[in-house]
Amino acid sequence: MTISETGASAEIEIPITNASGVQIDAIDDTTMVVNMGPQHPSTHGVLRVVLELDGETIISATPHVGYVHTGIEKTIEYNTYMKAVPLTDRMDYVSALINNAAFTFSVEKLLDVEIPPRGQVLRIILMELQRIASHLVWLGTHLLDLGAMTVYFYALQQREYILDLVEMMSGVRMMPSWIVPGGLRGDAPDGWVSRAAKFIDEFPAKLDEMEALLHANPIFRERTQGVGVISGEECMALGITGATLRAAGIPYDVRKATPYGGYEQYDFYVPTGEFSDVYDRFRVRMAEMYQSREIVKQALQRLPSGPINCSDRKVVPPPRKELDNSMEGVIHHFKLWTEGFHPPVGETWQALESPKGEIGFYIVSDGSNRPWRAHLRPPCFMNLQALSAMCRGRLIADVVAIIGSIDIILGEIDR
Repeated sequence: MTISETGASAEIEIPITNASGVQIDAIDDTTMVVNMGPQHPSTHGVLRVVLELDGETIISATPHVGYVHTGIEKTIEYNTYMKAVPLTDRMDYVSALINNAAFTFSVEKLLDVEIPPRGQVLRIILMELQRIASHLVWLGTHLLDLGAMTVYFYALQQREYILDLVEMMSGVRMMPSWIVPGGLRGDAPDGWVSRAAKFIDEFPAKLDEMEALLHANPIFRERTQGVGVISGEECMALGITGATLRAAGIPYDVRKATPYGGYEQYDFYVPTGEFSDVYDRFRVRMAEMYQSREIVKQALQRLPSGPINCSDRKVVPPPRKELDNSMEGVIHHFKLWTEGFHPPVGETWQALESPKGEIGFYIVSDGSNRPWRAHLRPPCFMNLQALSAMCRGRLIADVVAIIGSIDIILGEIDR
C-alpha cells in the first residue's frame, strides 16, 4: 500500500509499513502472549516483559529494555574526566558513590596516582554505607512489590540516616559525585565521624528487627522459597555476578577476588546461599549488610589524619586557602576546572563490587583531556539475562518476586 503525494514537478510514492517491533507468536492456540509493563518512568523500574502463558503458567519470559536510554557512555566521551563524574551518578542512582568510584579508579590507573591513607579509608566508608543504602532500597521495594508494607518503612528509615550522612559531607542526598580522580571533593566535616559511628552501632539491632519480620514468616517463605531457581553454572555462563551468583553457592566478590582501594586490609566474609531461589537471594543480601557494617566499623576505627587527595598538582586543585594569596593558585584552579587534566595515552580497566555485582569502566585515553572511549560493564544488564530462566514454569504472580530478587536498576541497564 502506498500514499501518493503530488508535488510541483513529480509524484512521490511513500511506502507505508507496519510499526517495527519484536514479533512474538504463540506456540499454539492454547497459549497467550501478554505484556507486563512498561511502567511510568517515575517508578523504580521501566521494564517491559513479554510473557507467553499457558493458563497462569509461564512458557517464556522475554525482557525488553531501553525505555530510559540516556547515552551516558557517549556523553562521557564529550566531557573532561572530572566533568564526567556526575554522569556516573545517574546510572545506578541508588549506588552513586560506587559508580563514582568505578570510573575514578579506572582513571587513576591511567594517571598512576596514589591516594593517601585517609582518602582511601574515607572512600571505603562511603562505598560501604552506599552498599547498605542500596540494599535497604532493594529490601523495602522488594517487599512492597510482594504486598508487605511494614518492612518498607523500616528499611527506608534506616536509609534516611545514611543519606543524612552523605548530605552532611557533600551537601546533596543522592548524587554527590564525591569520589573523584585524585581523591575526594572534600574531607569529612566536624562531627561526621561520630555521627557515622552512632549509626553503625545502632544499625544491627534495626536490621535484626527487619529480619525477624521475614525470616520465619510463612507468607514470605511461600512467596520466595523454591521460586526463581537458577544454577551456578547458568549464572557463570550468563556473566551474572553479585548476590544472585553468591546465592547459587559461588563465593565470588571482587573485593575478595581482586582487592582494590585497600579492601585487603579489612576482615569480612562473603555470604553464599544453597538453593539459589528468591529466598536465598534475600538471605545473602541481608548478610551482606551485616558485613558492610563490620567494614565501616573497622574503617572508622583506623581512620587516620592527613590529606585526602594525591599530591599530583596536575590532577588535584590547590587548597582553598591558597586561592586568597596566590595568583598562580587561582590560575591553576581555573585551568584545571575548565581544561582538565591530560592522562597519558593508553587503556585501562578496573572492576569493583557494586551492590548489584561486578561493575567496571573500560577507558581509552588518546592523551587529550577527555576519554576517547568509555564503556561500562553494567552488572544489572548482565543479571537481567537470568530472568527468562528463572521465570520459566512459574506462575504470573512469581514474576514480580523474581524481578525484585535480581535487584535491577533500569538507569544502569539502559544508560
